[in-house]
Amino acid sequence: MVANENPARILIADDQPDVLEALRLLLKCEGYQTETAKSPAAVLKAVEARDFAVALIDLNYARDTTSGEEGLELLSKLQAIDATLPVVVMTAWASVDVAVEAMRRGARDFVTKPWDNPRLLAILKNQIALGSAVRAYRRLEAENQLLRGKGGPTLIAQSAAMRPVLEVIARVGPSDANVLITGENGTGKGVVAQALHAVSVRAGKPFISVNMGGLPEGVFESELFGHVRGAFTDAKSDRAGRFELADGGTLFMDEIGNIPMSQQAKLLRTIETGEFERVGSSRVCRASVRLISATNSDLPAEVAAGRFRQDLLFRLNTIHLHLPPLRERREDIELLAQHFLKQHVERYRKAITGFDDAAVQAMKDYAWPGNVRELDHAVERAALMAQGKVIRAPDLGLNAARDAAPRLEEMSIEEVEAFLIKKTLARCDGNARRAAEELGLSRSAFYRRLEKYGL
Repeated sequence: MVANENPARILIADDQPDVLEALRLLLKCEGYQTETAKSPAAVLKAVEARDFAVALIDLNYARDTTSGEEGLELLSKLQAIDATLPVVVMTAWASVDVAVEAMRRGARDFVTKPWDNPRLLAILKNQIALGSAVRAYRRLEAENQLLRGKGGPTLIAQSAAMRPVLEVIARVGPSDANVLITGENGTGKGVVAQALHAVSVRAGKPFISVNMGGLPEGVFESELFGHVRGAFTDAKSDRAGRFELADGGTLFMDEIGNIPMSQQAKLLRTIETGEFERVGSSRVCRASVRLISATNSDLPAEVAAGRFRQDLLFRLNTIHLHLPPLRERREDIELLAQHFLKQHVERYRKAITGFDDAAVQAMKDYAWPGNVRELDHAVERAALMAQGKVIRAPDLGLNAARDAAPRLEEMSIEEVEAFLIKKTLARCDGNARRAAEELGLSRSAFYRRLEKYGL
């Protein structure tokens, strides 16, 4: 018997018990797991319930022993369920026309009865390898569509306020413990999540990020768990969800505090069991995922108010990591500004070498209500506005940002909207949910504007 730590599972379908038993024994001796089915209906039920490395199916069942029509219909249905499943067809009635039609409908290969054992085993081995490669490519393709950032995270932190954060990253990062990161908007929660992933045993696997606050409720399940073709009007093809894409790696769920109560139970179930179903499918999928969550909300207060499940909080909050605002880590401001300047100088091809002393002091004196994200945008603006090789304090525009009552008639519509959102967020102590409610915006629309204006 061939030793195999993770044996491939093969589905065998035929209406003759002796054929099923002969194939089962042959494949068992080669180290494969097998499951048998005696009808097309049983095949479909099995494929909908679990994954198979390859399906070996007969073309003729009870209705007609020569045409192969039942098998051809089954092929089309299998393609609709899982287009990546390799299917090898077999029949005692060899026909070039039937073989061509079977291949047209998605069969990967064709064997006749009685089969030649070495040839059959070679076909199955090749199809298992090809099927695995196809599935891996599709996952990579879907993953790339998420436009993940290139390279590792750049966590710039030398201040005393950030030392506890660095210590927790060093201690907890290598583990698989779920981490909840809290802090004001713009403090760098996403960068810390990437740093945790980078020092973990999953570092070579995907890091998938999703903004939970920006997901409309109607697409929540599809984004997280995926969907199958035909599940809803725009579902033109199968699509992997974020849990599936993050399998083996880390899933970063930003703005976790803004998940609707109606969706929290579904997320909890997946976290507890590692199992989920794509929208429109009853097949149970599994994913091994390390969860890192982030929020600017006070989740215990949300639990007390009945807006967040306590059991979900317990699952997410194995380790709690709080990030201080930028105003409490002023030693890092100049280092961060130099880092952002280097990025923007390269992007805009500017011949700028640094900041003058007044600009550095202005940055250190400013309150930075938008934290690191606001600093990044201020440096980008300064890189564009500077007329010399050194950025001066006026280039940063911080005096204008301090003004409590800017002249609305001199502002564009976008500037007015951004100003109103910032004022509302400040009035709501950074609580995005309350700010969205006060502005009369949906949760997803509010987060789209936060992203648009760099807030």
